[in-house]
Amino acid sequence: MSNIVFGTDGWRAVMCEDFTFGNVEIVVQGICDYIIEKGISDRGLVIGHDTRFFSDRFAQRAAAVCCANGIKVFMPEKDMPTPVTAFSILSKGTAGALMFTASHNPPEYNGIKYIPEDAAPALPDVTKKIEEHIGKILESGGVKKLSVDELKESPLVKKFDPVEPYMKQVKKILDLNAIAKSKLKVIYDPMFATGRNYVPLLLEIITDFTMMHSNVDPYFGGTMPEPKAELLGELIKEVACSDADLGLANDGDADRFGIVDSNGAFINPNQVMVLLYMHLIKNRGLTGGVARTVATTHQLDRIAAHYGFPVVETPVGFKYIGSELQKENIIIGGEESGGLSIIGHIPEKDGILAVALMTEIRAVEGKSFTELLQEISEKFGASYTKRLDFHCPEEHKKRFFENIKQEPPKEFSGFKVEKFVDIDGIKLYLEDGSWVLFRPSGTEPLVRIYMEAQAKEHLKNLADAASEFFWRDSAK
Repeated sequence: MSNIVFGTDGWRAVMCEDFTFGNVEIVVQGICDYIIEKGISDRGLVIGHDTRFFSDRFAQRAAAVCCANGIKVFMPEKDMPTPVTAFSILSKGTAGALMFTASHNPPEYNGIKYIPEDAAPALPDVTKKIEEHIGKILESGGVKKLSVDELKESPLVKKFDPVEPYMKQVKKILDLNAIAKSKLKVIYDPMFATGRNYVPLLLEIITDFTMMHSNVDPYFGGTMPEPKAELLGELIKEVACSDADLGLANDGDADRFGIVDSNGAFINPNQVMVLLYMHLIKNRGLTGGVARTVATTHQLDRIAAHYGFPVVETPVGFKYIGSELQKENIIIGGEESGGLSIIGHIPEKDGILAVALMTEIRAVEGKSFTELLQEISEKFGASYTKRLDFHCPEEHKKRFFENIKQEPPKEFSGFKVEKFVDIDGIKLYLEDGSWVLFRPSGTEPLVRIYMEAQAKEHLKNLADAASEFFWRDSAK
């Protein structure tokens, strides 16, 4: 087994290949060693899991390791979403949580992540220390664990129901009366996963609510549980063919969201962030800035600038957003890949809260999301975004980034490059307000290119220029 490395959000791997009981025990032992070293192990750990194949078994095995190390564990009776697991850290006052999920990945994957005591995703300094402990265990084989019978008898295992405390928190944030008065027709798709036991508790009584794909299926209907347009065809069709006001969806562990407008149009995460930021300012009267990743829309920046609020740009990964949400003057944080949270809630992405807040916006405004986005574009300028994924040899990728750092372009797609930043890849800011980001994958020979413009034609030109520039420059 090669070294176990934590990625953007925990360690994920294909089951039966690398993600095995033995390797999970090693990772959990590493986490136990970390919290023991930190002196917080007496507070215990929450252990959550999603609906993936064997996630419940992996959670049980993790409990056996924790208890053998003298660490009490709080375990739910059934699967629960990642945001609920994160909230349970705060409600129980634990040293953090272990969450077994591969989020939106294909069904053959599983994963584990450690969420620290502040309920925010673990930052690199934390995961690096855990990896160091894991490395020592890989060398020594020093894993402690209880047998199945010992675990059953262990007083360190505490069963709990996470639903009520979490629901109380989310209902405190929402304007439930406005949603109830609007009599909205809502269609929800949990994508065969964990959201099925939570979103209905929020919306079923106060809306005309229909849920599809509500049965648990570890194969996720033969696809992957990612709430993007191309995988939400049935939801989009159902909304478009009915008189529904909106469609909602969550990914495998319900930390990401998918939104469909009444006309069947998919509202992408960039647009959701814009709609929600405007809602918090306009309808909630909140004052404060936004934290967004380097790949997320700058339409947020124009809104913030209009009201005199700050914008914090972070590397890709919600762990950086979560850190900013714990600071002053930030009322919302999010990323173009479908994660967000707001002030007064957990500093972890929460797809359940996101879909409920979008329902609130539809109720309060009484207009479609398409109409609201048009109004925002007329006031703050339009936003058109695109992403290109280029597979290339590793040396191709390395040479490209070496060249662009040494000699960044002064002009791109016919516009002057005003500045470039390298906090996560290379991002070029153009004089007309458009931008392009070249970001390398850390795990495969792949480069992702993100871009945004205020006109469709310019977006096409940006895409053509980015493609030409990438292949030309990388061939030098």
